[in-house]
Amino acid sequence: MRNRILALAALAAAIGSPLAAQAQSDVTIGRAPAVVDSAPTIAVEQRPAFREYVVEQRVPAFRIPDRVAVGAILPESGITYYDVPQRFGATTYRYTVVNGETVLVEPRSRRIVEVLN
Repeated sequence: MRNRILALAALAAAIGSPLAAQAQSDVTIGRAPAVVDSAPTIAVEQRPAFREYVVEQRVPAFRIPDRVAVGAILPESGITYYDVPQRFGATTYRYTVVNGETVLVEPRSRRIVEVLN
């Protein structure tokens, strides 16, 4: 009976592990893990044109006291978020410029999902 329970527990762990690994990827930033979604972002070959677009739009840069990094949450007020034009890909994210860095932000959580250098 004991061996049967151990075998079932091992089977459940083996089946559940790949599913959990596919559901999310953890990235450690500082001390807290941040879940990075796999939603589409701006393609690497499109980034120079996107940076040029941001400069042409004269998007105001915002300053925050914290470091700009993937997983950081931006303040609720004081920052304006802009739609990414369709020509740069279908993305659900918004962009803004913070501390001189152009960032893609998940609009509901205000979490930085990518820093575009």
